[in-house]
Amino acid sequence: MSQIKIRKKSLTIETIYHEMGPAPQTPLRMASAAAVVKNPFAGVYVDDLMPFMAELRSLGTELANELVDALGGKAQIEVYGKAAIVGVNGEIEHGAVWHEAGGWAMRAVLDQPKALVPANKAVAASGYRLMVPVHYIHACYVRSHFNSMEIGIQDAPRPDEILFALVMGTSGRPNARVGGLEKQSVIGDDGQR
Repeated sequence: MSQIKIRKKSLTIETIYHEMGPAPQTPLRMASAAAVVKNPFAGVYVDDLMPFMAELRSLGTELANELVDALGGKAQIEVYGKAAIVGVNGEIEHGAVWHEAGGWAMRAVLDQPKALVPANKAVAASGYRLMVPVHYIHACYVRSHFNSMEIGIQDAPRPDEILFALVMGTSGRPNARVGGLEKQSVIGDDGQR
């Protein structure tokens, strides 16, 4: 029997046409896909979280595919990140199960980019907002692609729920100009530089 009981899902898309200065030729599109699920461990300490983590891969794949579709296909995706907000009857470790499940799912859907998937997590009350860090999918040191997107749902997570989210975007920051490694200069296959 599945431990994943979804109460609701959310898909949010932002289109950034410009910041200050010249508008980019192509607007930056950022999207988050979230699912609010019942926390099977709320209020109790459970030693083995691994079966739940493994089962969450299917949810991660579903959310990752929604993001790819919303942003126009795999070739459009340049940044990614993930997050979890655990309701107050849970613990931070209940959100940590998303590190492997969400990250694995995004890598699988995006044809195995090598950069680690940055993350954030918290234990909080309903309506909490969380900033999700993102960076370049092929090399995490590409400074122009360090960014974030806010996630949250007004009535989630309830005390016995977890909000799991994935974030993807189509480019680096508009008018990035703080130096560092540029995406066209990425070499190697370690996801770093």
